[in-house]
Amino acid sequence: MPEQDNLPTRRTDSGAKGADDLAAYLALKRSVSLWSLVVVAAVGLLIVRWLPHAAYALWAGGACGVLNARWTMRSGERLAERPSVAGFVLSSFVRIGLFGIVPVAFAVAGPWWSMAWYFAGFFLPLTMFALGAYRASGTK
Repeated sequence: MPEQDNLPTRRTDSGAKGADDLAAYLALKRSVSLWSLVVVAAVGLLIVRWLPHAAYALWAGGACGVLNARWTMRSGERLAERPSVAGFVLSSFVRIGLFGIVPVAFAVAGPWWSMAWYFAGFFLPLTMFALGAYRASGTK
């Protein structure tokens, strides 16, 4: 059976390394949530006087972005614990429906370009997490 020789080997990490990685992941998850909300709040406060609708969209986008990021991460954690792809897909559809309708509401209620402010706040936590994870993986 020469075909079996080409199968990828399973990666085995030591328990200590895995615990360190989990602690780093949880710390990054907490700090990204906090700093995303701080940045969105500060920028929103700077623009609220001149662009109130945009500031509200930014604040809502930041809050929804943090909720979406944490929900997505928790769904991924559950998928790793007990593989239930159906549950993961269902939660993805719920997230898309829930967080996808909010920018449309801002566009309908105010200027259409307020959606851009929503999306800036919404994708900030995911961007910060990706950059933090990239930095953390580069230090190993």
